[in-house]
Amino acid sequence: MSRSREDLGDELPEARALAAELDLNHPSDPGGLEEIGTCRTCGLIIAQDDEGVWTHQPSVGEIDAGETWLAATSATAPACLGRRTQLESWPNHQEHLPEGEVMNIGIIGAGNIGGTLAQRFVALGHHVAIANSRDPETIESLASEWGATAAWASEAAHGADVVVVTVPEKDVPNLADNLLKGTADDVVVIDTCNYYPKERDGRIEEIEAGMTESRWVEEQIGVSVIKTFNNIHSEHLLESGKPQGTAGRIALPVAGDDSEAKQVVMELVDALGFDPVDGGGLDDSWRQQPGSPAYGADLDAEGLRNALAEVTPGRSEQWRA
Repeated sequence: MSRSREDLGDELPEARALAAELDLNHPSDPGGLEEIGTCRTCGLIIAQDDEGVWTHQPSVGEIDAGETWLAATSATAPACLGRRTQLESWPNHQEHLPEGEVMNIGIIGAGNIGGTLAQRFVALGHHVAIANSRDPETIESLASEWGATAAWASEAAHGADVVVVTVPEKDVPNLADNLLKGTADDVVVIDTCNYYPKERDGRIEEIEAGMTESRWVEEQIGVSVIKTFNNIHSEHLLESGKPQGTAGRIALPVAGDDSEAKQVVMELVDALGFDPVDGGGLDDSWRQQPGSPAYGADLDAEGLRNALAEVTPGRSEQWRA
């Protein structure tokens, strides 16, 4: 997708104001841009400047570099602001995060949510290792395409700042006992798992008796967890992130007992383009489980808070074994 200066002229004032508000940088040398690929979200060209910084560009060489970048941050590419650059063919892209913000993220589970999070976290500039239930060679090509590293589960978690557990609920007890061996004492563990007794998981007595799904996961792996990413479809997680302040921005609940870990996760949710909403402690996470009004609803922040507040306890027959 290539647009002329005339096509973009009306968008530039709005784009400049937005870029200033977000304190984003842009390349200053129009002659230093090299075309890298095409953004699969908005169709704009992705260009690299002399310092290796990647930006969205309506064209390369036709328009002043600063103006093309500014125009690309306006309404022409609302889902691709700042660090959310996504290439149609993924060349191990690492966005340049400020020093100290790059995290090592281990993802246990390479299904729809795990694979999507790998892509999105790599696009944010984080280092990602991902594991499935088999040999790393079975996902090596996919991981490489995403810019992640295929690993055994214990290797994916080793040295990680954040570990994401995203496997079928029934498989959680099968995770290696030393899954989190070698991780920091303050490692943040995210649980995205959902209990589907009829379709997949069979009967789990503790959950059927009223224990929240994430409290059960926490007991199985022996470390505090934060519940999020469980109530959104993977394709929406991949494609529907929006900049802060966008009307109708999808909100995601984040529940957990560790306030510092919760804050880390809420910042990740925001960086991915979603409004993080505090879902309370882990024992409150039933409010975002399957069957709740918050599940799969893509609500904005106000709508999500209302849904979390109004839901009634109890698991409906559809979601029981």
